[in-house]
Amino acid sequence: MEYRTFHEPDFDALQALEARVLRAEDPNFDALAEREREGRVRTSLAALKFFERSEHSFAAAEGGTLHGVILAQSVWQGDRPIVLVARALIAPDAPADTAAGLLRACVKSAYDAAVYEVHFPLTDGLEDAARADGAYVTGQYAVRHLGTRAETAPGARLGGAPNAGA
Repeated sequence: MEYRTFHEPDFDALQALEARVLRAEDPNFDALAEREREGRVRTSLAALKFFERSEHSFAAAEGGTLHGVILAQSVWQGDRPIVLVARALIAPDAPADTAAGLLRACVKSAYDAAVYEVHFPLTDGLEDAARADGAYVTGQYAVRHLGTRAETAPGARLGGAPNAGA
């Protein structure tokens, strides 16, 4: 498996990969409202151009087939930088070590840039890789969706009343 940066010729394949992943995560994805579908997509042209330049985003490919991608960026925390993984997209039929390889590529790029913390959501796709890598769990990653998007947002809702807006 090759772990490499991605470029504009990869964008169509990255968007197709994400479509496969989104449909595997939610078999009803295509029936969701357009606004909700758009809210889940992380591979818009603008996003891909941004992550292409981030120096911490990588694709996993083998024999011309794209198996996964990790979308990450540097973020200044006020006192130190971190690398923040926005999303890891792993094809449902990808080799078992794809997520671990993508995480290792991201961690190495952070280290090479003198950034010593990599933050990422502990999703099914990254949990085994995090465990194998000896990552520390310092909490859970939660997203507060505002407005009507909260009615159909992915993930498990924590306690409390349904979102009534902002």
